[in-house]
Order: sequence, then structure tokens, then C-alpha cells
Amino acid sequence: MASFELPPIQDNPDGGWGPSPLSFPQDFKFRDIPYAPFSKADKLGRFADWNDLTNDNRQNAAGASIGGRGGGPGGRRREGPQTFGSGVANAFAYFHVEDEASFSLVDNKPSGPRRGGPSGFGRGRGASRGGNAAGRGGQRGGRGFVPGRGGAQRGGRRGWRDWEKNARTRESSVTISPQWQVLEEIEFHRLAKLRLDVDEPEDLESCGRLFPYDKTYDRITTKTERSLQLVDRIKYNTTTSDDPIIQQLASKEVATVYTTDVILSVLMCAQRSVYPWDIVIVREGKKVFFDKRDGGPFDTVTVNENATDPPQDPTVSTNPNNPNEKPTQPETPAINTATSLSLEATYINQNFGFQSVIETAPPPAVDFEKPNPFYGPDETEPLASCGYRYRIFDMSITEDEEVKICVRTEVDAYIPGQGNPQIGQGLATIRALNEFDSRAQGAGGAPDWRSKLDSQRGAVVATEMKNNSCKLAKWAVQSVLAGAEALKIGYVSRVGPRDNTRHVILSTASMRPSDFAAQLNVSLSNGWGIVRTVTDLCMKMPEGKYVLVKDPNRPVIRLYSVPLTAFTGEDEEDEGEEADDQDSGN
Repeated sequence: MASFELPPIQDNPDGGWGPSPLSFPQDFKFRDIPYAPFSKADKLGRFADWNDLTNDNRQNAAGASIGGRGGGPGGRRREGPQTFGSGVANAFAYFHVEDEASFSLVDNKPSGPRRGGPSGFGRGRGASRGGNAAGRGGQRGGRGFVPGRGGAQRGGRRGWRDWEKNARTRESSVTISPQWQVLEEIEFHRLAKLRLDVDEPEDLESCGRLFPYDKTYDRITTKTERSLQLVDRIKYNTTTSDDPIIQQLASKEVATVYTTDVILSVLMCAQRSVYPWDIVIVREGKKVFFDKRDGGPFDTVTVNENATDPPQDPTVSTNPNNPNEKPTQPETPAINTATSLSLEATYINQNFGFQSVIETAPPPAVDFEKPNPFYGPDETEPLASCGYRYRIFDMSITEDEEVKICVRTEVDAYIPGQGNPQIGQGLATIRALNEFDSRAQGAGGAPDWRSKLDSQRGAVVATEMKNNSCKLAKWAVQSVLAGAEALKIGYVSRVGPRDNTRHVILSTASMRPSDFAAQLNVSLSNGWGIVRTVTDLCMKMPEGKYVLVKDPNRPVIRLYSVPLTAFTGEDEEDEGEEADDQDSGN
């Protein structure tokens, strides 16, 4: 009978779990293999999980037990607590050194064809031709849902190089100098939460002369279109600081903030803006002035700014053989670029306002308390119909504070028979929408006005509200600020889509500004909250000059601190001297 000998027990004198390293002999065969620790309280879940093995460690588990709890029926993995110390299991992994460099994945498609099923990606033609996932393989009764074999989805397919259109970047409306300091950055989603209710304003001054609106323009249809004429009139768009009436009011300290309705409407409708803009802010003592730059974005009218694919300016061309060569723009830009359309829309708006009033009595023109403050004695051309109303809005939150804003508002005409315009009755603002080419890039899916404006006006209006949401919102806000009772919007189109010099008036719509703002979902309380927030930011800053810039490619506005000579002739002279110094140094 063979004798039984008890195997030697390797005790660990340090009290740790496992044998002591000193107890192994020098020729121990597992001496160079690392040890994976685990806790005695943990259960041994599985020796090997064949469904969760990579190609690298699958060979390591070849000798492991196959009786573990690795996978369930159908290759589904059973969830359970991981073994303590499993994070160091990669120490036992086998790594390919020479084979990995020559390995490449050729195809990861399933080996067999999949027919039918919930996904419907088998034989369904709607998925391959029209982009419709519910093809004939997925749903037996799908012929009625997929007319023309997927044609219902064909109109929504992405166009040629749409990925490049979305990647186009715009330039900022003002050159950001490296010396400017960013003081605040506000995202648009933060502006949406602001609210401030403002009471009815107080009228301080009224200047200018108004002509009556010609009501025959309300009866124009596409069959009785009228040519848009070129009318030589003078209309001013002077910035806040250069307004003599505002200077007089500021000397009396009637308000804290001074601005115009054009600038204020851009700030109140900032969340809808896509194109870049900038507002120059001057802090003098306890007064704040919101100004615009000459030749800036406030002097023109945008076109289809909110369209899915808005009009674009031609890209700057460079010489790849000479990177140092200055980029050049094309000599004759197309008539449907963003800049050309903006100039065309500005021309249409001015002439439509000049043309749609009656300058020969009756009815007579109405003079406000004071004449036009910008019309000098040396001017020879006649003035356009325009009235300026200087109004005070109270933005105070508590009774202890006094934060008021003085706004110069504009009205374009008065409607005969609706009261006395000298006291603010029957006032109207006049604007114009323009159609350029419904098939051109940037048209935003607009229907043809000549065929749809009379029969399907709702479709035309809905498209314009979508493509020009920011512009229409600003017009509504300007009319409400001015206290106008009517907003006249003309529909002006080109005589031919390839000629941007001749236009015709197809129709004119009339609406109440407050109702139109509600239809556009414009919240005046949110706009006043934005104005009050920007005012509080400026009042916290020391005296000086600042600029509020809308990022050209992101829904963000930033407040910069700029030198006092910025945007003036002195600033341009200093830049010219620096350039001359650099040239002389070279």
C-alpha cells in the first residue's frame, strides 16, 4: 500500500493573501508570472467569458475551463459582479508584435442577406432610392406609404456639397484687435431667460414732416402691378451721439441710456440674428450711449438671414503658388450674393417708402413741433417723409432706482382719417420685402410670388417669416417703439430674375405692429430684459468706450473694452503711422 504524504504548506509570515515570494525555489516554474490579487469575500463568477474575448486574449483563455458562466443562450452575455482585481488581468494578455502591422479590416458586413425584419433594410427600395426606412421588405402594405418608390423622401435629400455649405465661416462685422479685452461673453440661451415689463413711454420731442400714405397701394395685386420708381429724397440715419436733440436731452440728464430704435431693435432681437453685428457703447459719467459705426451693418437690410442655406458672398481666391500674395475678390460679384442682395433690399426699402406717400395736397403734410434736426440750410434736395419721436422708457425694477432709456424712434407716414398725427394718432411705418430668384441659392424655398401671392398668400407669408425672422422681428419692434398704429409691408420683385435694377410692386400688406409681433412670437419683455442686462454690465464698467459684438459663426455676444480712439479718424491715422513705421523698419 502506497504511503500518503501531505504536500508542503507555504505560509506567508507577512499576513498577506497567498504564498510568500521567499518560499518559492529559484527554479519555480511560475516565478516570472505576475500575480492577480482578489478578495476572499468576492465570489468566483467565471473563469472565462467566451463572448467578451478579443482576438488578442482569446488564445490566453484556451486552457481555461469551459464550464463557467460566460455566455447565455444565443451569445447573450450575462451581467454579474466582476472579480476583484480584474483590472490587472491585462498583465496576462498576449500581444501580437509582428502580425498587427499587416492586419486590416476588409468588410464587417454580415455573412448572409437579411430579409424583412423590423428595420426594413433588406429588399425595400424606399430605403435605397428615397431614403425611406420603411421599404417594401419591412412592411407589406408599404406601397401606399412610399409613393413613387421612395419619391416622398427624395425632395428632402441633401444637395450637392451641403457639408461644405454648413462649414462656411463668416467674417466679423468689425476687426477684432488683439489689444481689445474681453469683459463678458453671453450665450443666446442665457438671453432667452431674461424678462422685464416696461410701462408706456413718455414723449419728449417730435421733429420732422410726415406725408399721408397713399391708400391705392393697398389695392395693388399681381395683375395690377406697379413699377418701383427711383425717387430722389434725403433721409438720415444719424448715430446716437451725433444727434443734436439727444445731446440736448443728455445735458439735462433725462435718462441713463440713449440710443435709436434701429440699434435697440437689433439688441432686443439678438437671439434671432445670424449675421454678425456690433454696437459701440460709450460710458460718460452716469450716461451710456449706444452708437453704430458708419458703413456698418445697421445701414443696410439683410435678405433671407434665417434661411436654412442663406445667401453667401463669393469666397476669397488665393494663389496656391504664392501664399504671400494678398487674396482678391472676383471683379464682378454675382447679383445674388449676400452683399449684393443687401444693397438691393436697402434700395427697395427706401424707394418704396418714398413712392408710397402723397406729396401733393390734398391731404396736406403734417409738421411736428420741430423741423428735421439733420437737414442743414445748404441742402438742396427735398426731404423724405419722416418723423422722429424721442421717447423715454422706464426700465427701473424697484422704486429706489431710476434707470430710464431715451430712444429716437422713426415713423414714415400717417394714414389720413385716423386721427391727429401730431399727437401720435394714425402713424405708420413702411417697409418692403423683396424677391430675387426663387431658384437661386439662398432663396430658402420661397414660392413664386407672381403665381402664389394672390391665391396662396399664407404660404408666401409663412416662408418669409421663416427666412427673414430676424428682419421682420426688428421691423415689428421698431414700429412698437415708435407708437405706430400700422405697419405697411410691400412685396417687391424683380422684373426679371437676372436683372437687379428694375423692380415692380406686386402687393402691400397692412397690420398692427403689436399683433404682428405676437404672430412672430416676439417677446418685448424679453427684449427689455436683454437691454437692462447690457445696461447693468456697462454701468459696472469704468468710463470709457466698449463694443458689443455678435460672433459671426456662433450664437454668442461679447463685450470688449476698446481705446477711446477706436472707430474714429484718429484711430485710422494711428494705424497708418504704425504701418509706415513697420515699412520703414523693414
